[in-house]
Amino acid sequence: MALETVEQVLVIPTSLFQELGYFHGFCTNVEHYLPRLLNPSAVSFRPRNEMEKDPSFKQLIPYVILKHGPTVFQYTRGKGQGEGRLHAKRSVGIGGHISLEDAAGAADPYAQGMQRELEEEVEISAVYKQQCVGLINDDRTEVGRVHLGVVHLFELESPLVQPREQDLLHAGFCPITELLAEPDRLESWSSLSLEALFPPRQ
Repeated sequence: MALETVEQVLVIPTSLFQELGYFHGFCTNVEHYLPRLLNPSAVSFRPRNEMEKDPSFKQLIPYVILKHGPTVFQYTRGKGQGEGRLHAKRSVGIGGHISLEDAAGAADPYAQGMQRELEEEVEISAVYKQQCVGLINDDRTEVGRVHLGVVHLFELESPLVQPREQDLLHAGFCPITELLAEPDRLESWSSLSLEALFPPRQ
């Protein structure tokens, strides 16, 4: 009987994150953190089943927000989505763990892994421009303690996005104001991202 392959995921030492400057919530100072966090000397691939229980490492998770005008693409996580602790919450983030298999042979494992994760989950038929806009850390939850989110904003010229995974339930574009009005229905990273990037007008 063949041995089951253990998924290896991209991580950085939590001590490096703390050395660069610990924060809770959403941080826009991408230029300070990202070059050091993605330095080849800092990242490594380690068994995901071990990393999910080891807060001495942070798994780097690309979190892509697809925006068209005053709306963003959102969905509810089905049970087939990898992180069971987030099921039934609405999310505006596309992406997931960067595995060694996805990043194999790439000069930039993070960028290639992010692109492959995105292509697995959704089909984007619109022209867009993108930028990295922030980082998310939320140690209040069991999930958050072992993950660090890297938030990318994709500005789409038209709302032409279709889910490729059947577990992206009730998917579609929704007004940002509507999502912000019900923060308890959002997973924490989505709530933190929307509040930081699109604060309600006074």
